[in-house]
Order: sequence, then structure tokens, then C-alpha cells
Amino acid sequence: MNQTKGKTGGAVQTTGHAWDGDIQEFNNPLPSWWLWSFYATVVFAVVYWIFFPAWPVANSYTKGVMNNITFVDSEGHKKTMHWNTRALLIKELQEGKTAVLSREYMDKVAAAGYSEILGDPEMMAFTRSVAKGLFGDNCAPCHGTGGAGVIGLFPNLADDSWLWGGSVKNIETTISDGRLGFMPAFGDVLSEAQIADTASYVLSLSGQTVDAAASARGKAVFQTNVGGCHYCHTPAGTGLKSQGAANLTDQIWSIIDVNGAADPAAKKALVEQVIAKGVERRMPSWSKRLTPTQIKLLTVYVHELGGGQ
Repeated sequence: MNQTKGKTGGAVQTTGHAWDGDIQEFNNPLPSWWLWSFYATVVFAVVYWIFFPAWPVANSYTKGVMNNITFVDSEGHKKTMHWNTRALLIKELQEGKTAVLSREYMDKVAAAGYSEILGDPEMMAFTRSVAKGLFGDNCAPCHGTGGAGVIGLFPNLADDSWLWGGSVKNIETTISDGRLGFMPAFGDVLSEAQIADTASYVLSLSGQTVDAAASARGKAVFQTNVGGCHYCHTPAGTGLKSQGAANLTDQIWSIIDVNGAADPAAKKALVEQVIAKGVERRMPSWSKRLTPTQIKLLTVYVHELGGGQ
């Protein structure tokens, strides 16, 4: 058999393969520790196949033995299942240290009033962490991650203008019962000239540059039964929160982007469009999807987004 001299002077077997005439491949045995490690992994695999889910069988799989997990599901029912990562996760979510602490704080928040929550730094920290996830799952698809909303579609929750009121009770009612924002269309009630004049008056309420004569004519429409705008927006134009009627005297526009318009004529055209076509926006009720405690958490979170009231 072909042999070569090793570094220690002893003979070392080769595989018999040679390259370029003098390069040979040694046939050294594997180290004992490596072999025993390999054997251990084989034994571990066999044991694992016995005790845990492992092999697919037809439309199912081997479930393993002596590996049951008992847990309480979200509806309070006690269940026992064979070991799997979902059951393990559910058990951890129900019985883990963090889960137990979270339930304790949830019970504490449920029993506390809004003033107590807002005045307790620990409860506020818990509320923000939990409600941020609730907001992301249920509110952010419309109002955006930061609550900035979409002009013309969904109100901005991060400013200090509250169409339906910004107190915790107002916000709780909004989330729980939903809201219907409605303004009738005046396109068939008022003439084009009256709509144009009313738009000028509405813009003047927030300090926009308008034609004084047109604004005066529009005021007559706004403040009388001709248009009846004062019933919802009040004679001063500050709006009624009970009706969700916008304050027309500030610079905040949730239906149209007046501040982003190119010039006074474009601003007037936007307001005319709203007066002529009206507004209808609906926010659904969340009382059937969220628990009272979750609604309370979201109420505090939204209240804080807009600076509170």
C-alpha cells in the first residue's frame, strides 16, 4: 500500500489518490470527539422524533408523546394540546411573567377613572405602550400612524381642533358609538352667485383675503334662513361640537386643503365645492370589536395625541 512519512516520523496511510505526481491525500481517521458528537446528534434526533412533532404522514404528522401543553385560551377555556409553537406561545401569553403583569395593569386601568390614569405616570406609560398597538391595528389605517389623518377623508387627531369635542368623555363616545359627519348639499338650494358669496364670507372668518362686497352678501346668506349655516356653525362661525360642525374661524381645514391652495381664487373654489356638494363622513362604532378597557386605553391615547382638552 502506498505510504508517506508523517510529521512525527510515523507512517500515515493515504487514499491512493495522487495529483501532479507527488500530491497525495492522507487517509487520517476522524477525531474521536467528532465521531461521538455525531453519534450524539443521531441519538438526539431519534429521541426528538419520539417526543415532538416530526414526520409528515399523509395529511397529518406525528404528534409525539408525553408533550402535552395545557393553557387557557383568550375566551377563558382550558385546553390541552400536543406540543407546538402556537400552543407554547398561547401559554406564554397567558401565563408568562409579562402577561401576568400586563393583566394586572389592565385590571388597574379598568378600575381607574380617567383623571387617575392621566395623573399616574406608571399607568400612562402602560396605556401608551398598549394603546399604540391598538391604534395601529384599528385606527391607523384611516387616521395614519401618527393620527394626522387625510384631508377630505379622515380628521386629524394630532391637532387641537376637535369636531366632536376633545374631552375624554367626548372621545370615548366617538370611539364607542362612532360618528356621522354630515352637511347638506346646497347646490340645488342656493344659486351659484349665493354659493360664491357664502364662500367668500366663510374664508373671511379665518382671515383670508376676499372681496368685501361679496363677503357682505355671503354673510346675509350665512346668518339668515336663506342658507341657515349659522344653525350648525353658530353666528360667530365657531362651530357646534354637538353637531360635529367645524370651526370656520381658525386655520384648520379637515375637508379641503385651503392652506395648500395656490391663490385666493383656488381657495374660494374649494369652499364653493363643499357648500354645493355637502359633506358626509362616517366613523364606525367600535363597541362591538373592542372591550370597554381597550376603548378606555384608546381614549387616553387619542386624548394625548391632540394635547388633551
